[in-house]
Amino acid sequence: MEKVLIIGAGLSGAVIARYLAEKGQQVDIWEKRSHIAGNMYDYEDDHGFLVQKYGPHTFHTKKRELYEYMCRYEDWQDYKLTCGAVWDGKYTPTPFNFTTIDTFYPEEKAEELKKHLLLAFKGRSTATVVEVLGNEDPLVRKYAEFLFRNDYAPYTAKQWGVSPEEIDPSVLARVPLRFSYDVGYFDDPYQVMPVHSFTSFFENLLHHSNIHVELGQDALKQLEIKDNQVTVDGRPFAGLVIYTGPIDELFHLQYGKLPYRSLKFEWKYSDKDSVQNAPVVAYPQEKGFTRITEYKKLPMQDKPGSSYALEYPLPYEEGKDMEPYYPVLTKESQEQYAKYKELADQVPHLICCGRLADFKYYNMDQALERALDICQKL
Repeated sequence: MEKVLIIGAGLSGAVIARYLAEKGQQVDIWEKRSHIAGNMYDYEDDHGFLVQKYGPHTFHTKKRELYEYMCRYEDWQDYKLTCGAVWDGKYTPTPFNFTTIDTFYPEEKAEELKKHLLLAFKGRSTATVVEVLGNEDPLVRKYAEFLFRNDYAPYTAKQWGVSPEEIDPSVLARVPLRFSYDVGYFDDPYQVMPVHSFTSFFENLLHHSNIHVELGQDALKQLEIKDNQVTVDGRPFAGLVIYTGPIDELFHLQYGKLPYRSLKFEWKYSDKDSVQNAPVVAYPQEKGFTRITEYKKLPMQDKPGSSYALEYPLPYEEGKDMEPYYPVLTKESQEQYAKYKELADQVPHLICCGRLADFKYYNMDQALERALDICQKL
């Protein structure tokens, strides 16, 4: 059987590699970084805390089959992520709920606003900020404007480097408003963290005699597309290629650079047993950084002190020591991506897959589902 070459040992590449290996294919994985697991990579820091190098991840999904897939390669524990935001010196849970209203409004006004929200969105437990901003009730609309002004707008400007008006509405819709006192970032029935680690999950997933992983291997120094043909070291490659990196870089930025956001992390340790109210807290008014993740609480780790990281978003620049994390989804960038996809579709035996190659803002379960869909087609 012909060899398969997979570029990237993150979730998309690893899932497809395992599927093909079990079908008897010989699979080579080239990973640019010095480790497997992509952005889900975690490790024990100098203080004995399990931390995530590339920002906070939890696995959550509405689909039982995706949860069951994850259970094949690791043991999982229930974990309901709680998040918050701080502005004007006050903490509120996110997604924003009735506690938010009680925190920022006088009692009488708070009660009136809650009644108006329940009436405006009768029978619903949540709505997006875009919907609430567009509501005809002036009191409801004013509340959305208050949240937008103090949280969504400044956070979006820092996180994405563009104004909220330019961002695809799907990004703003990721964090809804709750019309209750319910807390918890997600409503999915399956919300878990690994008992051991995400890296352990990947080690088990890639543990197969037909899978060979090469770390520190920058594929684009050897792999090229010439005349709709994949070449490796200048020679045509006859096998299947799964590419999970930035699609624009695969085609030498032919239609210009797709916009991605990167992150810089400032790692800290405190002797305090807790540094903030929730594992992940946004700070929309702070200069530079967007949020702090307290890894002691992700998952809960029973030891003194606490390790945490501040996140500073910045534009991704190819060739610098940074990673492309988030595709900046605007009308223009999606039209630009469509041109790259058209190029990729013309190359036989090339499949582009994953957050960077698909230029999509995938959650972990969405990336898994996309990879499993590719497996079915293969």
